Amino acid sequence: MSSFPGSPRLLRCALVLIDNDSGAVQRIINLQYNPDTLSRSLQIKGVSGESGDHIEALRLKGPPTETIKLEAEIDATDALANADPQTVALGIHPQLALLESIIYPSSAHLYSNRSDVQSGTLEISPSSGPLTLFVFGPQRIVPVRIQEFSITEEAFDPNLNPLRAKISLGLRVLTIDDLGFDGKGGGLFMAYLQAKEQLAKKSQPGSFSNMGITGIA
Repeated sequence: MSSFPGSPRLLRCALVLIDNDSGAVQRIINLQYNPDTLSRSLQIKGVSGESGDHIEALRLKGPPTETIKLEAEIDATDALANADPQTVALGIHPQLALLESIIYPSSAHLYSNRSDVQSGTLEISPSSGPLTLFVFGPQRIVPVRIQEFSITEEAFDPNLNPLRAKISLGLRVLTIDDLGFDGKGGGLFMAYLQAKEQLAKKSQPGSFSNMGITGIA
């Protein structure tokens, strides 16, 4: 008889940065601990019925505006117990900096813009960063924009390096309305939508008897 294989491997929530044109992965940021809760809201994009056409009330202009909120934790306790040199020297500064770097333009881009201003360039180009994907298991791989980002640092070492922190993230799902069909991001959104449709087909259908009726007249 074979022995019990042990606990199943725990999948990790992650943010993945990719090139929107080529789909090349630039960086994978696994969160140390999965969030205990995941809050999602969907705002429907319907067609206004102000024109008097009642059929308009049943039409959808596009995918809903979906927002995701979660809290992630970063804790140096285990790394300190194992005397990890980087953690001993810097605490969780590197992990925080990595997450924050997603929402900062690069210093090289800012220096380039400054050089353009000094040379008389009238139009300064905004920074174009990688596309961010939120990955929460195989069924949820979705392009997002980080709209809210807050950090609460809760413990510090003698050098004031943070040792424990909570990260609050507010994400807006990017759809084909934002990304179009042609780029990698649009394709990933469509795959996300199609995964929803396939999961919906697996749900058990309801019945009139459960509602105490025999049909809809």
